[in-house]
Amino acid sequence: MGYIPPFSLTDEMMRLTSDISELLGSIRNIKDLEKLPRLRRIGRIRTIHSSLAIENNTLTIDQVTDIIDGKRVLGPPDEILEVKNAHAAYNELENIDAFDMNDLLRMHRIMMNGLVEENGRFRTVNAGVYTSDGQRIHEAPQPSLIPGHMNDLFEWLRTSEAHMLIRSSVFHYELEFIHPFRDGNGRIGRFWQTAILMKWKPLFAWIPIESIIRERQTEYYGVIAASTKKVSSNDFILFMLKAVRDAVTAIASDAMKHINHINVRVRELLAALEPYPQSATQLMERLNLRSRVTLLRNYLRPAIDAGLVALTEPDKPTSKNQMYLRK
Repeated sequence: MGYIPPFSLTDEMMRLTSDISELLGSIRNIKDLEKLPRLRRIGRIRTIHSSLAIENNTLTIDQVTDIIDGKRVLGPPDEILEVKNAHAAYNELENIDAFDMNDLLRMHRIMMNGLVEENGRFRTVNAGVYTSDGQRIHEAPQPSLIPGHMNDLFEWLRTSEAHMLIRSSVFHYELEFIHPFRDGNGRIGRFWQTAILMKWKPLFAWIPIESIIRERQTEYYGVIAASTKKVSSNDFILFMLKAVRDAVTAIASDAMKHINHINVRVRELLAALEPYPQSATQLMERLNLRSRVTLLRNYLRPAIDAGLVALTEPDKPTSKNQMYLRK
């Protein structure tokens, strides 16, 4: 038998796992986030901002949004690069294999490109784990031991029969314990937990668990230290399960509110549509709107995304001759 990380399943863990599964079911019942591009975008921005803020990146969420949108932002160059790199890495989530160590190295290379010389490679120097205020909480294994430890960890991840919520949390803790990289271990650990959870539910690509971790940052470091002291990741698992539960609860609530908002506008639009194609100008007149942007953002796009409205020129969505009709 190969390496088995030290932890034990508890009734509380199983209850939290069940609670999260039920919450995810409620999101699926409202067509899931694939129909809510605005929430997906907000979730991704919050994820990137929060994960980097944990690592002392000082950029605001508005600045992070502008960087992702390709706008020029005044700020520390390294922090701007951190955002660009993280955005590039998260855009790769659907293209990686969370059970493949080579993909972990590839994502670290993307995330830390231009920030640390040993990007995409295991560290070659001794290292420790520190809190944001500089307190040392762990002496990491020697560099020569890292490849073996990481191979063992990935083998366990691939073969374990534990629930993916448990596996992802254990992997996250174990990676922080091994501390395989010179820098970027925290952000890659959080990123990889999301990648593992996507193996179970792709929806996790858009759920900002990192925002909950950031709110509880002191506790986050505390449970890492406690788990190391106890030689068991139980404390960390429970912390992460609660963070996942609360992140899923928040996104489910936001999704329901957004759906309700969309439904009102979409109903108004469908009532204004005639059996024949109509232009944006005609629809604005019927809906008593002054802004074409408002029509597109709040009425047409949600209806088109929901498959309720068709375009007369679908290959040219911005055409000045574009017309709209009910499907």
